Order: sequence, then C-alpha cells, then structure tokens
Amino acid sequence: MPLFNIPELRSALRPGQRLMGIDPGQKTIGLALSDVSLMLASPCTTVRRRKLSLVAAEIAELARKHDVGGLVGGLPLSLDGSFGPAAQAARDWMMNLSQQVGLPAAMWDERLSSSAVNRMLIQDVDMTRQRREQVVDKLAAAYILQAALDASA
Repeated sequence: MPLFNIPELRSALRPGQRLMGIDPGQKTIGLALSDVSLMLASPCTTVRRRKLSLVAAEIAELARKHDVGGLVGGLPLSLDGSFGPAAQAARDWMMNLSQQVGLPAAMWDERLSSSAVNRMLIQDVDMTRQRREQVVDKLAAAYILQAALDASA
C-alpha cells in the first residue's frame, strides 16, 4: 500500500473510523488511538518488537477491535529536517506494516517526540526511569498522532 499524506488519509476514512498512531521504538512499539471525531489522540498500548508478521497480526487485531481506518507512523527525520537512513528504514517498515495490516498509512515527523515526552514525565509527573520505560513509547505515539491531527484539522 502506498503512503499517504495526513489530509488524504483522513479523507479516505469512513465516518466514525479512527486513526492509530505508531511509534516504533527499539524494544517496543507504542500505539495510540484517535477519537472518532479525529480531534484527540490517546495512548493505547505497546507491542513488543519482533518479527514484522507477528507485530502486524497484533496491530491488525487492535485495528479491527477499535475500527481503525488508517495508520500514522513516526518519521525520524534528522534534526536538520533531512531524510536519512533512519527515516528510510522507518518508511520501509511502515509500508510493509501497512501492507500486512491492510490499512493505508501516512508518516509524520517524530523529531524529539520521545525527548518531549520524557521531559514531561520527569518535570511534570516526576516519574521514575523504570516506569518511564514502560509508558514512553505509547505516549510518544499519542504525541505524534496528536501533532498530525492538529496539523490536518
């Protein structure tokens, strides 16, 4: 499946469908869901990173359960905005995931999303490092999805 831009992806949704945000971390993949009005992103869960077919099956099941019509993956552009090897790998992974799950996808700039979430968890919530490791990926997925929703509203 091709990758869409966010406005095209939103317009392809049926009324009442949600978007799923995806932050592919090194150990876990964070997932977030939009509300049906596509205004608010909320953290959902994490999936352990392993073989793509296993991850895709788990994400596809969640997508069916929550009536998800599209995926929004984090795109790790370089700090200067250039498209480097990490961004290419994330794009390829997202295209393969989209194809295996059977849902259209779009990519959204995720630069510093995990850093922003970690900073918030330390400063505002005073969360321990161990607890942050458990929640940072799904919160980063919500951060990425919310930015995409806000920019395309």
